[in-house]
Amino acid sequence: MIIGLSCGFSVLLLSFSVVLVTRRWKINVQKQLQKNYFRKNQGLLLETLISSDETANENTKIFSLEELEKATNDFDPTRIIGRGGHGMVYKGILSDQRVVAIKKSKVIEESEISQFINEVAVLSQINHRNIVKLFGCCLETEVPLLVYDYVSSGSLSQVLHADSNGGFALSWGDYLRIALETAGALSYLHSAASISIFHRDVKSSNILLDGDYKAKFSDFGASRLVPIDQTHIVTNVQGTFGYLDPEYFHTRQLTGKSDVYSFGVVLVELLLRKKPVFTCESGTIKGLSSYFLQEFSEGRIMGIVSSQVLEEATEEEINCVASLAERCLRLHGEERPTMKQVETELQILWAKQMNSSQGDPWNEGQMQPRSLTQRTRAACQSSAAGLGERANVQSGGCYSLQVEFMASASLPR
Repeated sequence: MIIGLSCGFSVLLLSFSVVLVTRRWKINVQKQLQKNYFRKNQGLLLETLISSDETANENTKIFSLEELEKATNDFDPTRIIGRGGHGMVYKGILSDQRVVAIKKSKVIEESEISQFINEVAVLSQINHRNIVKLFGCCLETEVPLLVYDYVSSGSLSQVLHADSNGGFALSWGDYLRIALETAGALSYLHSAASISIFHRDVKSSNILLDGDYKAKFSDFGASRLVPIDQTHIVTNVQGTFGYLDPEYFHTRQLTGKSDVYSFGVVLVELLLRKKPVFTCESGTIKGLSSYFLQEFSEGRIMGIVSSQVLEEATEEEINCVASLAERCLRLHGEERPTMKQVETELQILWAKQMNSSQGDPWNEGQMQPRSLTQRTRAACQSSAAGLGERANVQSGGCYSLQVEFMASASLPR
């Protein structure tokens, strides 16, 4: 009996030892894998860049995978707040109680890792009130993770295109202010940062809104850094259907004017409240930019803007924004304004709007965002990272990107 108990205990002890050794082995393998990823993802390069730049050293952190796993409850699916063309975003809470958005990008080529690290180093130095703050990254996974400040009220796209039955979420004055704030952020990236940054994916779903509904420009997954002495770079075409600059599409030369074109589409969205690719009453799928340009050239703008814009904006404001959008959408980049010029025009328009609203009790509500309906608020908070899905438009169907560009090229300029 004693011998049997002894044997049983020995077997149990042996099993426990095997489990313990196996667990330690798995932990060691995982740690070694993380070290390998860190080296492959140029972690030493980023550490060097951070240590050599006092500003970056203060603002940038290289997070461990363990930290981010704790912050997201092991990347629990319930923590997902956004999915899009560049990856997936999780909501996390760091040990210091900061709420963050953690972006898991899709697989990138190993040859792009150095560029990625360089972008992290540059973006970590950006300090602009209308650009989402990058806190740092984690390099211990196959694809690096980015850690951003969490923005709570969703994206401009979600608010613009919310169910109309739920009521309007923001006033025309709010939308005008958001346009100005976004233009200021883009102008800063193009000309005021230490190195020019072309965003390459400007769209309403990348314009996030904080708790006060102020614009926070986001998602630099497609961005490119450009030396000060260069006006353009040649790159594979990347962007979102409906927003993509036709000149960039044909030449593959990315310039600051490519972002200007995309911003022009956002301005049209604000006026018409239609998506960049939409279905008209006849059932035909159209591109918003070509539709707008056709109506603009024939003097029918007042007939196509949304009912809310007609109700709240003056005719002068509508014509000014429409004229600015038309210039942003011109086929040749050299004919478009710079983002600084766009910002200046919107600043003048916003100042006039503010002055005309002062002392008018009926317009006091335009100075603060309207209350969001429960439905709209839920939609915003469900994907507050604002990545946004890319339009799924296939060539050769009822709508083709090439056909859209050719059609826009034939319109009067």
